[in-house]
Amino acid sequence: MRVIDRDEVRARLTYEVCIPLVRQAMIAFSRGQTRQLLRSIIPLGEGRAFGVMPGALGERAVFGAKLVSVYPENFAKGRQSHQGVVVLFDGEHGRPVCVAHAGEITAIRTAAASAVATDALARPDATRLAILGYGEQAHTHAHAIAKVRPLSSITVWGRSPDRASAFAARLWHELGVCTRPYVTAQEAVADADIICTVTGAAEPILMGRWVRPGAHVNLVGSSYAGPAEADEDLVAGSRFIADSREGVLAQGAEFLNAKASGRVDDDHVVGEIGQVLAGDLAGRRSAEEITVYKSLGHIVQDLAAAEALYRSGES
Repeated sequence: MRVIDRDEVRARLTYEVCIPLVRQAMIAFSRGQTRQLLRSIIPLGEGRAFGVMPGALGERAVFGAKLVSVYPENFAKGRQSHQGVVVLFDGEHGRPVCVAHAGEITAIRTAAASAVATDALARPDATRLAILGYGEQAHTHAHAIAKVRPLSSITVWGRSPDRASAFAARLWHELGVCTRPYVTAQEAVADADIICTVTGAAEPILMGRWVRPGAHVNLVGSSYAGPAEADEDLVAGSRFIADSREGVLAQGAEFLNAKASGRVDDDHVVGEIGQVLAGDLAGRRSAEEITVYKSLGHIVQDLAAAEALYRSGES
């Protein structure tokens, strides 16, 4: 059995490699060509959780699962917030053939998926990015979004002004894009064309009334029912597209809150990003429309990334 560690994942799973991989995985998922169950999440208190996510890329293709812990406080201590393994089985004999570092795969492929959604849903002239959060996913999202839009500016907000300032300086140095921290989330998103929420917030930190017409929003930080990063106004006032419609109807916290209040029903989740990518569903319909991509994460994205690493390492 091959073991692919964090350093190898980071070196070989670049955004140039991962973005097209994730795009094809989401199309295949929405076409019913893959298999996966809803994730099982065990809350461990204090925002911590343990998740089990099984799936298959097809009937005779590779299959496997991701076992991952989420400890949000890790990033401040120099450790990854998501830690675990992706276990890959071959589809021919059912043998376990690979164990890959789940934390690094998750960091890269989640941001790559948001980049794919941004490319499909954001306005072509979108250049101003706002990031709410300053952790690992904030960092990977900035780099991934920069691959699909020529960014002219980045604004940053987080609960700690000092950490937000340090993160902004880091991005400015790495990307060469003017990056500024703001004291409030409202100020950070005021002029943004693209907004990424990548926090561990339990209550909304993004309000719909703050989002300008024509903006695109990636809701990423909450991956199960409970903690919500955006309010009901944003959900109700947007064209709301899921990575997995079934997943969002069961576990998408922002949508579930809006549904519980009577603001929306299940039809408000108009479809999946894979359908948009395949040309089966309209994405953005006007320059003034606000679009939202709700990311819960696909195990098939993780499996596609792990398989690509495994196959390329065979040669």
